[in-house]
Amino acid sequence: MKEKVLEILKNETKAKSVMEINNQLGLNSVEEIQELERNLEELTKDGIIHESKKHEFLLMSNTKTLKCGVISINRNGNGFVDVPGEPDIFIKSEFLHGAINGDFVEVDFVTNNGEREARVIKILKRDINNIVGEMIKIKNKLTFKPDDEKLNIMVKLTKESTKQCVEGHKVVVSVIKEIGTRMFLGKVTQIIGHKNDPGVDILSIAIKHGIETKFNSAVLKELENIPAEVKKEELKGRRDLTNKIIFTIDGDDTKDIDDAISLEKNNENYILGVHIADVSHYVRVGTSLYETAFARGTSSYLADTVIPMIPHQLSNGICSLNPEVIRLTISCEMTINNKGHVIDYDIFPSYIKSNKQMTYKNVNKILQENIIPEGYEPYASTLKEMNELAKILRAEKTSRGYIDFGIDEAKIIQDESGKAIDIVKRTRGDGENLIEDFMIAANETVATHINNMDLPFIYRVHDLPSSEKIEDFKNLIKQMGYHIHTNLSKITPLTMQKVLNELKEKKEFSILSDMLLRSMKKAVYSTNNIGHFGLALKNYTHFTSPIRRFPDLTVHRLLRTYLFENRIDMETINFNQKYLVDVATNSSETEVASAEAERDVLSMKMAEYMENHIGEKYQGIISGVTNFGFFVKLENLVEGLVHISTLDGYYNYIPEILSLVKEDNSKKYRIGDKVTVVVTAANKENSTIDFEVVGGSDGDQK
Repeated sequence: MKEKVLEILKNETKAKSVMEINNQLGLNSVEEIQELERNLEELTKDGIIHESKKHEFLLMSNTKTLKCGVISINRNGNGFVDVPGEPDIFIKSEFLHGAINGDFVEVDFVTNNGEREARVIKILKRDINNIVGEMIKIKNKLTFKPDDEKLNIMVKLTKESTKQCVEGHKVVVSVIKEIGTRMFLGKVTQIIGHKNDPGVDILSIAIKHGIETKFNSAVLKELENIPAEVKKEELKGRRDLTNKIIFTIDGDDTKDIDDAISLEKNNENYILGVHIADVSHYVRVGTSLYETAFARGTSSYLADTVIPMIPHQLSNGICSLNPEVIRLTISCEMTINNKGHVIDYDIFPSYIKSNKQMTYKNVNKILQENIIPEGYEPYASTLKEMNELAKILRAEKTSRGYIDFGIDEAKIIQDESGKAIDIVKRTRGDGENLIEDFMIAANETVATHINNMDLPFIYRVHDLPSSEKIEDFKNLIKQMGYHIHTNLSKITPLTMQKVLNELKEKKEFSILSDMLLRSMKKAVYSTNNIGHFGLALKNYTHFTSPIRRFPDLTVHRLLRTYLFENRIDMETINFNQKYLVDVATNSSETEVASAEAERDVLSMKMAEYMENHIGEKYQGIISGVTNFGFFVKLENLVEGLVHISTLDGYYNYIPEILSLVKEDNSKKYRIGDKVTVVVTAANKENSTIDFEVVGGSDGDQK
């Protein structure tokens, strides 16, 4: 019915009442009219249509001044509304009208004394059912303080729910009802632990983002029936690959191994085998294990804490491709020519016995230093052939427009008590690139096969960046004094690649590439195959990590259904057409939640690390400029704020060139400039780091 309602409102510029919409739909029964009202309410809450005070409805896109988005509140109490595909909308604190951080709101633009202002006119959705915070004492009374200071709310707790709580406990609070402006009644539903206990800081952030940290009793009960070893009868109908040279390559501390590889040569062609743990054999539709995996959507890797999508008994046990044991797999064997093109392939159920669990560190010694660690001797020649193929595949990717932004990632090193003691850059060598290239090849092959069959499927898609965002980036580069020769009138992966290559030698490259990346849309899961812009591929999916990603688990289920069991009847097709939309939506949402939790943990741990480095000097680069100061990123990727009040005099913010310029024009700080700073403050609780400049920027005007 929603589609019919939207069709009726599509070309309307005047709002319609329920009865007017009903007249066009021709509904007769009370039940049908009630269903119409429910659909209108849902469309309104989703920000797709606007409901007036007269209870009349109009498409949001057909309004002149209305927008919808999620609001973020800053330290000053002002708001910014994130509207997809548009610049953030600024709202003064007096125009928030009760909106709090994270609300999905409808805003209107009004003209006040000649200035255009935005104000919240309706709170469409509010998700504060579970708030994470700390129990503190105020005037000897135990009180709840939300971790998210931007919420700026008071929560009064029921006495019964706080009986087990003590000062310093991190807790989860469920809101019962609103009892006043920014005041709520709530109850403690979970005590996470004491704030000083190891790991509680990370778990608090995970729970804040809606990530379940424990498995329920139904899941634990089902684990009792999961075998510790593969049974002989489970091998029926699978291809025996135990005689092949197959091994895994992962990080030093990896426990959940879901991909193994093999390689053979056939004259000039390479036969690459990518063998993926068959998690779908154990996590079946209709089980609590499956429902929990769906709800979690992904494993979350937060510093050194892993919150798995499926229990460790599976992820580290029977599903993990550990060496010298038989494991069930789904294999994708590809014949690849010396141009990097897949000329033949086969996708089939299999079982393997991995010969060795290799590490990136040792593989890189072989590939980059020609040093063969002990125990790797039988596989060195195969690894070198694999690297040869990987470089062919990477060259082919690059020729079609594959975009490598080269963004650095930070890794937190913690001691036994969970305290951050170091921050290092994650390294990527030939071994890491090899695995990435092989997995991309398998993912593309699987996606292409099902796409050619024209069956319902879940794809990993990446849309083109908006021309406005690219134009903004182009103008910024121009203001910084750089001219891009690449023609950006037609945006393709190759043109984006050329832009990055033009900027590669600039001193601000790390900042500029990050800004260009932010101008692009996010990759998501979808049943609508629009291709993958960043990889320059027409067909792409996620098939290679079913232990840690639900879409991959779903792809395995679909391969079994369509290819191995040959179930492509209309009932199966109709079911998947509807169900996979929910899978794609939920998987994209849980991926975002996990990524946000990862960022929050990283910020918190960086602040914790810098608490022990107050007063120390560092060299850094200006990574962002605002009207209240600028952010500086250090070599170890720690980022902190230089507040404008700490600078030597009065500075004006010039947004067109992302700079702070001294009033007398004698000095300026702009994005990309190198500066020397001293750490003046760091606060783990607020995830904040403050710097002050102790040396002039390299962009100073004297």
